[in-house]
Amino acid sequence: MVSVAHFRAGQALSAQANTLGFLAPLAGNWTGTGFNMMFLPDFDNRLPSTGPKAFRILMNATRETLEFTPIGAPVPNRGSQVTIDDNKQGQLDIDIYGLRYLQSISDANPPHDPLHMEPGFWLNVPATTIPAAGPTIVRQGAIPHGSTVQLQGQGSRAPGRPTFPVLHSNGLVKPDPTHQPLVHIPLGYLSALPPPAPVPYDKIPGVFDNPNLVLEADMATFAAEIAETTTLHVSTDPAGGVVNIPFLANSVSNNAKTRKVDATFWIEHVVPAAGRPFDVLQYSQTVILSFEGIDWPHTTVATLFRQ
Repeated sequence: MVSVAHFRAGQALSAQANTLGFLAPLAGNWTGTGFNMMFLPDFDNRLPSTGPKAFRILMNATRETLEFTPIGAPVPNRGSQVTIDDNKQGQLDIDIYGLRYLQSISDANPPHDPLHMEPGFWLNVPATTIPAAGPTIVRQGAIPHGSTVQLQGQGSRAPGRPTFPVLHSNGLVKPDPTHQPLVHIPLGYLSALPPPAPVPYDKIPGVFDNPNLVLEADMATFAAEIAETTTLHVSTDPAGGVVNIPFLANSVSNNAKTRKVDATFWIEHVVPAAGRPFDVLQYSQTVILSFEGIDWPHTTVATLFRQ
């Protein structure tokens, strides 16, 4: 017999799935490991910099926790109507549901220095008539460097394992045609090879050009047992955006500012032949940092398990 408590819990989960849509599988706490690779200015000659020079490459094996908590109530957004000859025209009010999140990333190697902290929200936005748009998902995040981001996109669900796109990290580094000549950047920077990555990721052939190979390696042991994958893809382009503090966004300096963010999250429901089902969250994110008139990639990937 199903208890009243279990019945009500089931009702709550069903209601949560209906209001959160494709975001529902995110709810909960996740922990795991990942890989971080970024290009950054190296003008300063104080440690930990290795300058003064135009840029350096930083890589870390990472430990990460991601916490998602449903907001718990609808967030009303007001539409607007006009009356023309007693005919109401316009957009009705909508209710937005979502989750607040907290991301914490540290170096996997001792002394486990903190690398990244990001609070924010994921939102499930229903279809609207003004503007004429289908349902969307939104991620809003704040980074202590002085940047806030809003990414928008779509969710989907399909049977089986995900297919990870190929990331050519070096190929994402490209000169900005509005800033020429690049006389202070060493010749050959487009094909510069990064130094060895932290163990174990330096053992994966091609990982420097395609950090998503870390996700493939992490998934290898359970890929055939993935029953279903929910995919969340969001970007600051074309409808989102980035806001930077004046230190990062100004007309006179080459300080590294965040220009664009693309991220894809895969929530995989694994049903093993023996043992209990479990969920895995994998993601790949590329932040474009702009300095010295060039767009430089900062790529982070991780594989996390629901706790």
